[in-house]
Amino acid sequence: MKVRFRNPDREVETAGGRKVRDVLVDLDIDPDTVLVIRERELLTGEDVVGADDRIEIRPVISGGGGWLAPPRARVDA
Repeated sequence: MKVRFRNPDREVETAGGRKVRDVLVDLDIDPDTVLVIRERELLTGEDVVGADDRIEIRPVISGGGGWLAPPRARVDA
């Protein structure tokens, strides 16, 4: 099975016929840090990938405005 990585771009081969989570463990990748894609389909850790499959592993990148505090209670004196 071919595995393509993004950031940085590279490609490796590994054994197929097993669950995505097992492939990630074998590649020493934390499953909570990546998305795994096969032919435009997002895979879960329980999905099985075959020996002839090509998957892509992309890092999860988050961002945005950050945590917003709840509004302060108004106190009238």
